[in-house]
Amino acid sequence: MKAIIAEKPSVAREIAQLLGTHEKNDGYLSGNGYCVTWALGHLIALGMPEDYGIRGFNKASLPIFPNPFILTPKKLKKANGYEPDPSALKQLNAIKQVISQCSSIIVATDAGREGELIFRYIYHYLQCNKPFERLWISSLTEKAIQEGFKNLRPGDTFDGLYQAAKARSEADWLVGINATQALTIAGNQDVYSLGRVQTPTLALICQRFLQHQNFTKQKYFQILLSHRKEYTDFTSLSLLQWEEKKQAEQIQKSIEREGRAVVEDVSITTVQEQSPLLFDLTELQKEANRKLGLSADEVLQIAQSLYEKKFITYPRTGSKYIPEDLWAEIPELVRILNTNDQFKSAISTLKFGNFNKRIVNDVKVTDHHGLLITTKVPSAISATEKAIYEMIAYRLLESLSHACTKQVSHIIAKVHHYEFQIKGSIILEKGWRAIKGILSDNENSNNKNEVLTELPEFKIGDELKISKTELLEKVTQPPKLFTEADLLSAMENAGRSIENKEEQKALSNIGIGTPATRASIIETLLSRNYIIRKSKTLHPTDKGLQVYNLVKDKKIANVQMTAEWEIALDRIEKGELNKDQFMNDIQTYTTEITSELLSLHIPQENTPQLKCPKCQQHTLIIKDKIVKCPDEQCSWIFFRTICGIQLSIRDITLLLTQNKTLLIKNMKSKNGRNFDAYIVLKEDFNTGFEFRKNI
Repeated sequence: MKAIIAEKPSVAREIAQLLGTHEKNDGYLSGNGYCVTWALGHLIALGMPEDYGIRGFNKASLPIFPNPFILTPKKLKKANGYEPDPSALKQLNAIKQVISQCSSIIVATDAGREGELIFRYIYHYLQCNKPFERLWISSLTEKAIQEGFKNLRPGDTFDGLYQAAKARSEADWLVGINATQALTIAGNQDVYSLGRVQTPTLALICQRFLQHQNFTKQKYFQILLSHRKEYTDFTSLSLLQWEEKKQAEQIQKSIEREGRAVVEDVSITTVQEQSPLLFDLTELQKEANRKLGLSADEVLQIAQSLYEKKFITYPRTGSKYIPEDLWAEIPELVRILNTNDQFKSAISTLKFGNFNKRIVNDVKVTDHHGLLITTKVPSAISATEKAIYEMIAYRLLESLSHACTKQVSHIIAKVHHYEFQIKGSIILEKGWRAIKGILSDNENSNNKNEVLTELPEFKIGDELKISKTELLEKVTQPPKLFTEADLLSAMENAGRSIENKEEQKALSNIGIGTPATRASIIETLLSRNYIIRKSKTLHPTDKGLQVYNLVKDKKIANVQMTAEWEIALDRIEKGELNKDQFMNDIQTYTTEITSELLSLHIPQENTPQLKCPKCQQHTLIIKDKIVKCPDEQCSWIFFRTICGIQLSIRDITLLLTQNKTLLIKNMKSKNGRNFDAYIVLKEDFNTGFEFRKNI
């Protein structure tokens, strides 16, 4: 009898069905020589400080260096600390029972760093020593699973992957636990949270926000000329920008008097715009955020659902390429799409037998290849699942198309000694841009000078009559606040922001976190109330800015350090670096940041002295997430975040002194709609909504 351990019940059921394992038991399926069971994500985690006998936040206990680390069943946070998760304990017992009656194990958790860690932590916690093999697949189609079982790999092949996952897990524990406790102690027990990855990410958001806030807008002026040649209307724009309006107006008048411009330089080039590569997870999240307004976490959940329904390949991939041996399967995927009327027009532009092979690169395929659809045609999927599936399908068709060829014209004309530029572009071959019919990245541009246009023929010395002049008043723009798409790009390319050119080159392709973890990092910052979503952009909260200001010059906020760690984890995975050496460096780093943070002086926020509305006896405790009465008998509590909006101190004061806040805007209902309302305190001391009366 062989045990098979999947990561989720849905995957276990797929495998069991294929193997003819149909007998249902409590927590597993059995039959035909197999017992198929499952984890529930991370069933086993590293123990908390109390598991080592360290209770509360005590300066004398820091830094905490467990040796060895203790593994414990997953815990749930309760009012009085952490308690084991009953569902985790139940499933662990089922896995233990399965392993006890089997001679060997087939590991079928997700084929990646975290999937490997999920299994190995269970294996070591249960003190198992039975041999195991690895099922390593990139999709859950019947064919992929069958191929995977034919080519099971020895378990020790993935020891490097496990060591990297274990190093990441332990490093995050050391930095997160010690930094959080140190800053909380420095803040007189006002709870803060810091982390190896979340804090540099918070620093990126705060830096951009402050650059935006502190930006001083400046006016400037440019002159736009209108021309007509060979029955074609076009414009030219001054290369110079003037700060003084009067000076610009005088130049405009002299140009009007001249009435003509002379062509001084003609540059016509043919440009090839290569087809895009396949999506990796980060690129899919960025595109879906821009086009559909979905958060990175939402995209990951949708993609995971499509994967488990067998419609797409494994989504947590960091590669945009496929291996050579997969190329033979691509025409079949295109034929399957061609059965759907929606894709027929796009596919008609492709040349069967002459697909672009740019996506084929064995060297650049990491654990998993770029995102592909599978041979299973989607059915019964939600609107958002359909949208993400179509994105992946269209990207496949674009990647198989050839380059888009453009003829780009850049003309310089002079009036007096002032230079004006004329830009134009025509598409000679649509190539991959024919798939969706979007011929320019600037299709939504408001700047008419950027729009791709066909120009008449020019030669040096041509005189261009000026039919009209226009003085354009413009304003310099601050750096844009991060959308999730922008933040994912900044995290992905964090190494490029390093000033030292040699270090920048070494870290150019290394970012903060991995494609699989970046969404959870953003969600962690949101749950900690360090950042909030406003419309499509991410803003730091007052607490987020406070934390950033405290740690911005400290090592914990260092983007470069985090990027270097990602390189080290990759080297551990490849067997090029010893895990113990990396952990020694982490311990040294942890000691330094703990000392830095404990030395901080954090001024206390001025909070109002408000009486409990229920007992009228005690002054309320006002925390980041809650407002509560300190008396356990009274136990009145109020959660500050209502329908996605955190109430300010001013709102809370009004609510408790006048029973009603000011109008709170852009709250989000359960069905996702925004609404405005007053928060009111009712007679039973609970809160409710009061809506504006329509006048």
